[in-house]
This record gives sequence, C-alpha cells and structure tokens, in this order.
Amino acid sequence: MNIPITLRWVHRGACRLITTLTLLAALSPLSDRVVHAADWPQWRGPAFNGSSPESGLPSELSLEKNLAWKSALPGTSGSTPIIHGDHVFVSTVDANKNLVLLCLNRKDGTRRWEHAVGVGTHAGQRNNMASPSPVTDGRRVIALFGTSEVAAFDMKGALLWNRNLGKDYGGKFSLMWIYGSSPMLHEGRLFIQVLQRNPRPADYTHAMDDKQERESYLLCLDPATGKEVWRHVRQTDSTKESQEAYTTPIPFKAAGRDELLVVGGDHVSGHNPKTGEEFWRARLYEKRDDWYRIVASPVAADGLIYSSGPKGQPLVAFRAGGKGDVTASHLVWSSREAHTDWSTPLIYQSKLFVLDGARKTVSAFDPRTGDKKWSGSLGVSEAVWSSPTGADGKLYLITERGTVFVLSAGEEFKILSRLDLGGDPVRSSLPVAHGHLFVRAGSTLYCFGNR
Repeated sequence: MNIPITLRWVHRGACRLITTLTLLAALSPLSDRVVHAADWPQWRGPAFNGSSPESGLPSELSLEKNLAWKSALPGTSGSTPIIHGDHVFVSTVDANKNLVLLCLNRKDGTRRWEHAVGVGTHAGQRNNMASPSPVTDGRRVIALFGTSEVAAFDMKGALLWNRNLGKDYGGKFSLMWIYGSSPMLHEGRLFIQVLQRNPRPADYTHAMDDKQERESYLLCLDPATGKEVWRHVRQTDSTKESQEAYTTPIPFKAAGRDELLVVGGDHVSGHNPKTGEEFWRARLYEKRDDWYRIVASPVAADGLIYSSGPKGQPLVAFRAGGKGDVTASHLVWSSREAHTDWSTPLIYQSKLFVLDGARKTVSAFDPRTGDKKWSGSLGVSEAVWSSPTGADGKLYLITERGTVFVLSAGEEFKILSRLDLGGDPVRSSLPVAHGHLFVRAGSTLYCFGNR
C-alpha cells in the first residue's frame, strides 16, 4: 500500500536516453550483465567494484581549466550521485529537513525535477538520513532513506510507488550512526539490506517507535511495483553494535551459481538471489567485540571475495563456492596491512586498491595473494570517508574536507593532482560517466571533464 508523499517537480524538456550497450565481462564477474558502460547506475558503479571503463578523464582538476559546471544542492549528505544518460540523481536533505531526490541535467547541471520523499529530522556524527545512494536501471530511479522510506520514479519524475519499510517490517532502522546501506538493482530485482541492532536501545532516539525487537533481513522487491518478492531473516551470533552494518550487498557469479554477497554481524555470507537462502558464511576475524560494526562493503573478482573487518581487523579473501561454514576451508589469505575500516576496496586493472581513511594512505595489493605492491600517504590531516574510484588508469578520491586527489593506478604510488574544494563534511564517493568526473563537496555538485 502506498503512503502519502509530498511531490514537487519541474520538467525541463524531454529526457534523452543513451542507448549504447556494452557487455562488462572484462570488468566484472557478472559476465551476463548488460549495462550502459558510460553510466554510473549505482553506488559502486557499473561493475559493482568501484571501477569504470571510461577514458579521456582529467588527470588534473581545475576550476579554471576543466570545470564543466557546478550546481548548488539543497544540503549535504554521504549519498553518491548516480548517472544514467543525461540524468544525474542525487539524494539529499534540504534546509527544511525534507529528504529529497533531485534529478539534474548531466550536460549543464540544471535541475530537471525534485521530490521530497519524507522528513529526516535526525543527524549525528556528520551523518544524516540521506546517506543511501539512489539506484537506476534506466527505466526508473529508486531512492531509499534512513527513515526507512523508499520511493521509485520514472525518468521524467512521475511517482511509481513508495513504501515505508519500518512500518511494514518491524520498526524503524536501528543503527547507532544512522542507516547507510544503498539499494541495489540486479537482473530485474531490487535488493535492500537491513542489518540492525536487536533489541533497539533506549538511546537510539532516531529509531524510536512502539517496538523494541528488531530483525536483520535481506529484502527483494519488484522494482516496477515495490511489491515483496521475498524476505530473508539473516541470523547472527554477534552482540550489541556488532550486529549493525552500513554495507551494501553486491551480486557475484562464480562456481557455477549466482549469489548476493552480504557483510555484517562479524561475517560475510553468500545468498541465493532467487530466495535469499544462505549458501555459506565465513567469519571475518577471531576476536569478538560488542562494538565491531562494519562499514566497508564486499568486493569480488575472479572467483575471490574480499571483505575487511573493522577497527584494525584484517582484510580477508575467500574462495567462492562452498556450503555452510567456510571460514577455514575457503580462506585464501588474510592481511592486516590491507585493513580498511570505512572505505570499500576497489578492484581495478588486476589490483586490489585499499584506502585506509584513518591513516590517510592508499595501497595496492595483488588480489590473488595479498602481497603489497605499493603504499603511500596522501599527506593530509583530515580523514577520508569515501571509497576510491578507478578509471582511465587513475584513482579518484576525496577527503572529508573536500580535497580531491587524482592518483596513478600504475606500478607505484604517485599523486597526479589535488584540488581543495572545501565543503566539509564530505562522505560521498566520486562517480565517473560520459567522460566526466562528478564531485559532491558539501552542498555543491561539481562536474569536471576534458570535453
């Protein structure tokens, strides 16, 4: 059943779609997946690993030389913009604490339409209710917010459906630092992960309702209607905050089957995308701790699955396949040098790139063995909360104070350029699409490109 929604939109002409299709078999383990190669349709890009086949991107960013446009946003959030054709979609909070989905024109940054999906009055520790990134399949765009409200629109801005998951599935999202997982589209299905604390603590005021008990679950919806396809309760033996995860599930194809990879509650697990049934799970670290929430999402390539534990615990690689507990049987390597607490690793050009946002370092590893190829310091004092992007032989990342770095993705650590944009706090990652880099810094969205 739909719930009331506040709509306000401005149509600025017909929405032209880019129809060139490219198979991403060379980039992703999902060799049967067809997408618009020049687009950035969801949080970690077209290959679900932070990389893009884009070329001709700038090595040096300059407000004078290669800024295509900049557009003021109603507010800040950790949400990453997504791009399809001539559309740029951004989730944010406005001055009235409305949770808003914007559609901008990719060519000049002008506003096509906007909708207020709900109201998000809570913010904490530089985070707010607009942290999840939207997702699109080119026919519709779907936005999810920390209030548990989710809504789908067509490309021209017409509402297709909307739901409040908290009302439908046992209560508001119960996470200390506010819900941050992004929705994911794969093979005609919408997947949403809610890994939360149970029971809800009394001081989680943003999650307060008349229910204290919570379930952690995976949810599959029909993106055309919002109706449930299946819901799977994901069990955990973790405790307190360690039950919580801010990760996003990714699809993975290996060992002759399709899977959804999920990280949280001290474990990584593989699930059947048709039913949510758990094929296998593996514990990420031996130590048990009440406060080991997980932020970095999984990444996978060439039959291996990578996931990092929090707060100094190692990054671990597991071999695909198996059934039940594969913690020992499928472990390939484990490395504390490859640890990342916040940023999701990047698979690009046969390397595993890891950004340690607390130490402000970037390192490259051999994804097969875990051997370190190189490591270097960004030389900044502020933390880095975003995840790195790989494209055109380069790495793109941004610090929490809005300093954008361009690094070489080659055989040594090399900073190609840096640009201080400001806009603290910044948690959004940097998408690339159609020959341009999109940078969300505070309440401004910048577009850089050589053409």
